[in-house]
This record gives sequence, C-alpha cells and structure tokens, in this order.
Amino acid sequence: MNYVSKPFPCIFVEKPTELPLLLSIFTFLSTLLGGLLAIRFKNKLGLILGFSAGAVIGVVFFDLLPESFSLGENKFTVSTISSVVVAGFLFYMLLDRLSVLHTHQHGNNNNHRGKLGASSLSIHSFLDGVAIGVAFQVSIPIGILIAVAVIAHDFADGVNTVSVILKDGGENKLAYRWLFIDAAAPILGVVSTMLFKIPDTAFSILLAIFSGFFLYIGASDLLPESGEKHPGFSVTIMTILGVGLLYFATMLAKI
Repeated sequence: MNYVSKPFPCIFVEKPTELPLLLSIFTFLSTLLGGLLAIRFKNKLGLILGFSAGAVIGVVFFDLLPESFSLGENKFTVSTISSVVVAGFLFYMLLDRLSVLHTHQHGNNNNHRGKLGASSLSIHSFLDGVAIGVAFQVSIPIGILIAVAVIAHDFADGVNTVSVILKDGGENKLAYRWLFIDAAAPILGVVSTMLFKIPDTAFSILLAIFSGFFLYIGASDLLPESGEKHPGFSVTIMTILGVGLLYFATMLAKI
C-alpha cells in the first residue's frame, strides 16, 4: 500500500479530519474478526499457522519492502535498505533466541515468543494507522485508498496475532488481550497523526526494519510450526492462500 506520496516536515496539525478516525474503526473490526475466527477454529491451528505464515511473508514482499524502497529511493541506496532488513531479521532472531533461552533456564511457560511476535504485529498495526492518517494529510482520495488496503489486510493481522500467541501454548485469555491491543493499534496510530506529520525517510527505515522482523516470524517461526502441527499438503495450500490474500489486498490499493 502507498503510505505517503511526498516528504513532510514535522509540523503541528491544528485541524485533523474525522474521516481517517472513522475508517480506523473498520480496521479495528477487521482485525477483531480475523482473530476471533482464529480462536474459534484453534483446533485447526496448523492450517491457520500456515495461512498466517503466507500472510506475513506476503506483507513483506508485496507491501512493506516495496514501500520501503519507494520512500527511500532519493535518500538511501538499495544496499542500505537491504542491510536494514537483514539487521531487523537478525535483531528479531536474537530477541527470539534469548526469549527461548530464558524460558528454558527458568522453566517459565510465559509465552515469551508469542508476546514478542504479537507486540511486533501490534506496532506494525499502529504504523498502519499512522499510514492512514498521513495519507489523508496528502489528499482524501489517497487516504481512502490506503484505508481500504489496510482494512483488507488487517483481517490477516488479527489471525496472525492470535496464531503467534496460541502456537506456543498461550491461553485464549492472553490471545484475546493481544487481539484487542492489535485491533486498537491502528486507531491510536491515526490519532497520533493529528499532532504531527512524519517524513517519508523515517517510514522507509521503519518499514525495512519490520520487513526483517516479519521475514523471521513468517519463514523461521510460523512456517516450520505449521508443518509440525499439521503435516500434509493442505498446510502448503493455506500458505499460498495467505500470500494470495495479501497480494490482492495490495493490488486493491493500486486500482
């Protein structure tokens, strides 16, 4: 999705529009619906994880990474942005390994990895809300296009947030809590843009970092786990469907 179309100086905004806030409510509902369905059918968790893996990987290659290159093309080289992606991947891997080590050493079944994944997804959802607000600062038509694309892929975000909690044995109560946080994050993101504007270059680096995070979550975490919990070709089909959903969601923004 096209987050912003031109760089902004950081200035105070006195009269924010109400339309982005209204649309952010639909992102809340979309995320909530995806997560509730994931909880309802958690006995099919392997299939849901397969879908989530495809959706997370799709977010990277069809959304975050292309936008990072586009927004940073006048400031950063392809090599620089790629290096930030790798740094994000390695940083998340380090956090993940340290979390697993802490759990093993202390016998703590506190779902650290699930919380780490859910918090990353929630921050990404917050940035989705920021994207909606910033896009409306450019023009109403662009803002509406961004909002529609965010609403479409936030359904998968809800599924992903619940999946990363449940896959390591997290309880429904914890999944509901993180689902609500993730669902509310875009609204908070929109509200934040009523106070200031964000330059394109900051988005470029942030999106590159999250590309690395989500590559690790999808390819090194969710994908292997889905195959372990539900061996068979059906998981592969669900992963392809997850990638396909994000592809069509991002194509929708270009119509």
